[in-house]
Amino acid sequence: MGSTDYNSQVEVKGWVRSKRGSKEVAFLPINDGSTIKNIQIVVNLTAFSEDTMKKINTGSCICVKGELVQSQGKGQTVEIIAAEIEIYGAFDEAYPLQKQGMSLEYLREIAHLRPRTNTFGAVFRVRHAMAYAIHKYFNDNGFFYIHTPIITGSDAEGAGQMFRVTTLDMKNPPKNEDGSIDYTQDFFGKETNLTVSGQLEGELAAMALSKVYTFGPTFRAENSNTPRHLAEFWMIEPEVAFNDVNDNMDLAEDFLKYLVRYALEHCKDDLDFLNSMYDKELLKKLAMVIGGEFKRITYTDAIEVLKTSGKKFEFLPEWGADLQKEHENFLVEKFGVPVMVTGYPKEIKAFYMKLNEDGKTVRGMDVLFPYVGEMIGGSQREENYQTLLNRMKEMHIPEKDMQWYLDTRRFGTAPHSGFGLGFERLILFMTGMTNIRDVIPFPRTPKNAEF
Repeated sequence: MGSTDYNSQVEVKGWVRSKRGSKEVAFLPINDGSTIKNIQIVVNLTAFSEDTMKKINTGSCICVKGELVQSQGKGQTVEIIAAEIEIYGAFDEAYPLQKQGMSLEYLREIAHLRPRTNTFGAVFRVRHAMAYAIHKYFNDNGFFYIHTPIITGSDAEGAGQMFRVTTLDMKNPPKNEDGSIDYTQDFFGKETNLTVSGQLEGELAAMALSKVYTFGPTFRAENSNTPRHLAEFWMIEPEVAFNDVNDNMDLAEDFLKYLVRYALEHCKDDLDFLNSMYDKELLKKLAMVIGGEFKRITYTDAIEVLKTSGKKFEFLPEWGADLQKEHENFLVEKFGVPVMVTGYPKEIKAFYMKLNEDGKTVRGMDVLFPYVGEMIGGSQREENYQTLLNRMKEMHIPEKDMQWYLDTRRFGTAPHSGFGLGFERLILFMTGMTNIRDVIPFPRTPKNAEF
């Protein structure tokens, strides 16, 4: 608000953050969730009954009409002198959110109330801004948004750790002669699961619309109770016809830089708060992403860098083994920018990645960031029908379930590439939070599906 708004009549609605004052006056900072900043309500106690004031406590929801004035106190430039107060939501029991510091673990137990805290208000506003920026980036760059299925009959990664979707009576399911469950009698007439990725269907769309992306929920039934794993999370997966692995890296770098710039421009107050409260290096890390070109290195060279570093790693870096988090962190710290690693051994990557001429490595592409490690995983896809079929056989991917996927290589195949960005990993990085359960409103983890 500008200085011209002083002495105007205003109406505000929100939740009381605290209550303090003296016998004559009470101060009520309130917030409606639209910003990290509260507005202070000044209440002249002679003008309001004791009964009314007793009903207004931390957590109460109120509507205030009054005069906007220049603040006399510290911490705010304007405040509102209350003329009328309407109480929407009062209560007379202890409010679970107290002013003194509460642990993030405790707040997870009351996830239905934690958005009212400064921290989670900031996190969820940043989450919204990033979701909007993702759609805006792709729309402005000529991509089409594709809704890929949440219920699927395929396992995109060959991971096997999927949530089953069924309407069968689990106490008495229909059986085949060999005692196995007869899924022909299930709702879809076959075994179905919640998706782990929209990529394969995204590839089909790219073979018609050239530039597409998915942005939807994905599910992994991995029994990982770590600060980095969720059973339900969101993925962004662009897929682009005619792009090779280098084009794919260019897209990933441009995309990530756009998102960071967008956050710095549109979420300044929230990022400043998170930088001061949770991660003093947050703004520095964000600046690093947009400060220069990402480092591009092959997996083979990365292993050599790690081996000759003189650093004692818990996991010895060996060609043929996947990079561990400690290796990823070392590479990012060494180069001082996000690192893009290409040319992974085919044995540790998915069946659909394009084989390099050496027959040993694939055109995979991972983007490594500080703290979160792998931010993006992607590749140029194998567009040759026979090579893809051979890879599927090598990795025991059932051909009959994937005929539709193979068909895109039979009828008008084209080179194409894409990648996946885990939305919650992005929000972890953007907010400086350290546990992935704290960047999604209602986390789903092993033994936990509350709210």
